[in-house]
Amino acid sequence: MGTGTPHTVKRARRVVDAVVDGVADLGVHHIFGVDGANIEDLYDALFVTDRAVRGVVAKHEFGAATMADGYARTTGGLGVVAATSGGGAMNLVAGLAESYTSKVPVLALIGQPPTTLEGTGAFQDSSGKAGSIHAVRLFTEITRYCARIERPDDLAAHLERAVAAAWSGGSAVLLLPKDIQQATVDDAVTFRPPPRRSGHDPDGLTRIRDMLAAAGRTGKIVLVAGDQVARDDARDQLRALAAAVDAAVGVAPDAKDVYPADQPGFCGVAGTMGHTELIEAVRRSALCLLIGTRLPATARAGLDTAVAGIPVASVGVEPPYVSAVHATSLDLRQTLAEFVDQFSSGSRRPDPVTHSGLTALEVPESPGLGLRYREAVDAIAAMMPAGSDVFADAGNTGAAVVHHLPVSRGSRFVVALGMGGMGYSFGAAIGAAFARGSQIHGDVSAPRPRTFVIAGDGAFYMHGMEIHTAIEHHLPVTFVVFNNNAHAMCLTREQLFYCGRYSFNRFRPSMLAEGVGVMFPSLPSYSTRSLDQLFDALEAATATGGPSFIGVDCDADEFPPFLPFLTHPAIEDRNRDRPASRAQ
Repeated sequence: MGTGTPHTVKRARRVVDAVVDGVADLGVHHIFGVDGANIEDLYDALFVTDRAVRGVVAKHEFGAATMADGYARTTGGLGVVAATSGGGAMNLVAGLAESYTSKVPVLALIGQPPTTLEGTGAFQDSSGKAGSIHAVRLFTEITRYCARIERPDDLAAHLERAVAAAWSGGSAVLLLPKDIQQATVDDAVTFRPPPRRSGHDPDGLTRIRDMLAAAGRTGKIVLVAGDQVARDDARDQLRALAAAVDAAVGVAPDAKDVYPADQPGFCGVAGTMGHTELIEAVRRSALCLLIGTRLPATARAGLDTAVAGIPVASVGVEPPYVSAVHATSLDLRQTLAEFVDQFSSGSRRPDPVTHSGLTALEVPESPGLGLRYREAVDAIAAMMPAGSDVFADAGNTGAAVVHHLPVSRGSRFVVALGMGGMGYSFGAAIGAAFARGSQIHGDVSAPRPRTFVIAGDGAFYMHGMEIHTAIEHHLPVTFVVFNNNAHAMCLTREQLFYCGRYSFNRFRPSMLAEGVGVMFPSLPSYSTRSLDQLFDALEAATATGGPSFIGVDCDADEFPPFLPFLTHPAIEDRNRDRPASRAQ
């Protein structure tokens, strides 16, 4: 863990020691969590181990779960989170549900009361006995695998199954009673990391290859790529395929980093925060191939009619929500490479469609005080170092970031739309920063990439205190909080769908940056109320080696670039009644 001095007296190997060794064998360098009586033995094992794995204590188990999620999304490997029993275990639910829904491989190690006390009124009992909560049933609903370790010798088999299930896409849980954690285990009992499956579907891939070949002879192909492309590290293969089949390319809202906007054929983001160029490209195409996305509602809005009139194919972990010819792939890097091999030998010279600029969604003018979403996002884009990772929270702020923020090559862009839990970005960015640090470990000449959190004040109030974890570990994370003193998306809905007759979602004014600066004197903190102040703050914040905080005052009544709002009759009437103006 990097503190204290490990024990020098040889001790019997415990179950928790075997767990730590197993995590290290997987190439995982950090276990995120919150300590407690029924998980403290795991932290003791982290202290005494000589393996390259550390324990990181978060402020809340949801934050720890999102750290593991962000770590996994950044490394393309496994994230690991640990929690104690009772409330600690329950606090993991929302984070593990995000990983489950977004197909992110996360393993949760959850302490439990000793087996001898199960069903006898033990504190925080969740064995399912004597009327207690049944943790296995609870977590089975939001994970790919859940098991309670009943005997020390069962550990290796359950760990292998849990890891295999997580690698198939989602979260997995092992419940570890305290006496089982402390039990000794034979040195011969070893964990063997299971091979990662490719989910190869030769018949389905053949059908899709035939569809690509036929479409290439008759018209244009459009590729719509999702987050699985990033998780499988298949960006290069996606670009190669786009060139090989002369395709236009769009991305799902949570996949802006998989195909750079300056690449040939890029035609924007799909869905509720997307661009009309992609809709038109799909409508005119001979085939739309979905790659690593199920095309959920947030990515499908505006495309429904377009995809209904053309052939649609799909390749990825699961079939899409629209009718399509689907081929299963758990390894898009391999699958797309096979497609490239099939089509790159053709003699046809690519003539990709290029767009000099994408059409921004037009939002109503907002007369309130503070910066506008687009100008703030443009300023962040101008000052963000190349290669920076970006974690955005869902909501009005997230919509503006998805729609307006360009993502540089080599960056990771994440917006958690699986569950859309507010405050996700704070922990996830911290997990990503740890992952980036591990990737350059030992190379003193390599600069540490900066990670950006872009979130609203509502998200900050939920889980923003995880910035304390970034301070403790001196992580290069810049927290940019758009402060409009409201749950702005809920406020917008009140205005549109309930005629603005009331609001439960406006807050009393707060001074977040000033408050954070007082709370954490070592944290560079900047309050910005003008564009010049924001540029200055971004320049100063990105020059520091550790974390920084920027508060951006903005208007709660500004509408975000979010299609369901902007196509509401009240907004369309307002737009017709006012003189033409530039897009916001």
